[in-house]
Amino acid sequence: MEKHPEQQYLELLREILERGEEQVDSGTGVKTYSAFGAQIRFDLSESFPLLTTKKVYWKGVLHELYWFLSGQSNIKYLVDNDVHIWDDYPYKIYVEKMAREGTEALSKDEFIGKIKSDAEFAKKNGELPHIYGESWRRWPANDGRSVDQLGWVIEELSKDPDAHNTLVTSWNPEYLYSMARPGEGARFPICHNMYQINIKRDRVSLQLYQRSADMFLGVPFNIASYALLAIIIAKILKREPGEFIHTFGDYHMYENHGEQIREQLAREPRAFPTLRFTHDFDSLEEFRPEYVELVGYDPHPSIKAELTIAGGYNKKLHAKV
Repeated sequence: MEKHPEQQYLELLREILERGEEQVDSGTGVKTYSAFGAQIRFDLSESFPLLTTKKVYWKGVLHELYWFLSGQSNIKYLVDNDVHIWDDYPYKIYVEKMAREGTEALSKDEFIGKIKSDAEFAKKNGELPHIYGESWRRWPANDGRSVDQLGWVIEELSKDPDAHNTLVTSWNPEYLYSMARPGEGARFPICHNMYQINIKRDRVSLQLYQRSADMFLGVPFNIASYALLAIIIAKILKREPGEFIHTFGDYHMYENHGEQIREQLAREPRAFPTLRFTHDFDSLEEFRPEYVELVGYDPHPSIKAELTIAGGYNKKLHAKV
């Protein structure tokens, strides 16, 4: 009997649960159990890899990817669409700013409500600079230009399907850790930092390199997001989708996710769903989230777990003296 493709992911979960090396985040003291270096592959011509051993937040996947694709870096678009997976990061920056100014900060719920209702407040406080959308669609060049990496990739492949250079990176050392100038460092740790598009046998494949991977909460989301990205690019290039290949650097579980992982591992995978597009589009600019229809998704129930904010900029390590 052929192994269900979701088993690749479950085997990595089992590995870190049973044999992961204990490590501690230097900035927060949060403990993880991790391993280094792995790869899983999904055939996008067969089905869409939205994991089934727990329900994945599909609305969040769809709107977050559109947020990236449209080059946005302000959370207002997500908040307006009731997707709150990025709320914590701008709120943390806002609270620190209020503390420096000696002003009482709004509660998180009040902050998000004001982002939704007040465009000027959102413009001032909802920005998350140097994040994926900025890197993909408007990389800040040293001569003041904005470089559209993803737009260039699609143009290059449309002219030269045999190209080997069609790669997008979000890893900009100018804004990372102690490599950044004081006050200019990105406040969010870029985790899924590089991907390459390639055409083989007339099919469009995408390989992601993820330098740091939260296997329980983040990775099911990442798999769906980049698989969808590959399918969107294939449609724009008027070709069929090939594979999504997910390559990991450090892949880990947080210490407070063990019980949830055991519950997930006790479940049997179900058939993957498929995708269909309800409207045609020929460019990134024409694509809209509502054009994607998920067909036949029948997962096990969701499993709740606490999101851990760890990694990234650490004042003890990265602040300039």
